[in-house]
Amino acid sequence: MNKKSYLVRILKVTLLPLMGLLLSPALQAQEFPPKKTVTMVVGFAAGGAADTGARLIAKKLGENIGQTVVVDNKPGAGGNIAHATVANGPTDGSMILLGSIGPLTIAPHLMKLPYDPVKDLAPLTMGMSFPNILVVPPSLGVTTLKEFVALAKKEPGKLTYASTGNGSASHLQGELFNLRAGIDVVHIPYKGGNPALVDVLAGRVSSYYSALSSASPHIKTGKLVALATTGAKRAPLFPNVPTIAESGYPGFDATNWYAFVAPSKTPTVLLDRWNLEIVKVLNDKEVAAALVEHGLTPNPMSRDELAKYMAKESSAWAKVIKEKGITPD
Repeated sequence: MNKKSYLVRILKVTLLPLMGLLLSPALQAQEFPPKKTVTMVVGFAAGGAADTGARLIAKKLGENIGQTVVVDNKPGAGGNIAHATVANGPTDGSMILLGSIGPLTIAPHLMKLPYDPVKDLAPLTMGMSFPNILVVPPSLGVTTLKEFVALAKKEPGKLTYASTGNGSASHLQGELFNLRAGIDVVHIPYKGGNPALVDVLAGRVSSYYSALSSASPHIKTGKLVALATTGAKRAPLFPNVPTIAESGYPGFDATNWYAFVAPSKTPTVLLDRWNLEIVKVLNDKEVAAALVEHGLTPNPMSRDELAKYMAKESSAWAKVIKEKGITPD
């Protein structure tokens, strides 16, 4: 065999397999950004806090990566429908989820789910954290948490509270406060914050542990009365509204949050890239300011930090649910 033939043979042996690998569907699927439109799934109806935050982030994200990012609202079952959709969604990096505390860390301890939030969804980064705010319609005739509790004790089982669905943060916050205050306020689940607010504003539901951004305009116009917030500290958006802890229930702290996740079978290189891109948006001054205006605090994390945070939250809620005997209904 002459030298030229030998070199040709070597090139065939070494380069052809490499070219095949480069052209393989598996490797092509790892390109970023994906060639097709990116879908950011949200588990609640349009108009709520999750939807508001998602749209602010999606717009800037699309500008940064040069690809369209659309928000797809899939409300229902406290956000579990959306989480199940993404858990079984495409793994080419074209679908991400603005996940929430309920389906990711609470619902698994309350009900059988069609997905496993740990095995089927991969953490990308924390998105936003915020306290909820307990609001009531003026027609209820109370202006403080103390008066609300007194009315609930006077008429047990008559008052109601809305939530964004069974197993959601607003559901568990209401149950926890029922237990701490020794009251029986009946849970009424909805498919998102907006429809819940509609019925509270109309007086068809007595109260709601609402996202700050959703309740804010109605509090300012007097259509809703703010009684207390659920976090450890007062919310900057409502510095004059006390926390539940301040109002006679020390240690009460139930912070809400939204985190970005993707199908777990998505290649690691894409998961890492999504972390970089979303964190970049959350650190953008204009985006951060817009989120804060809606009562949402940007809280970017590494993928590992988010995984550890969710595990800690899951363990804490599991303990509370077990000790207090909380059920989804």
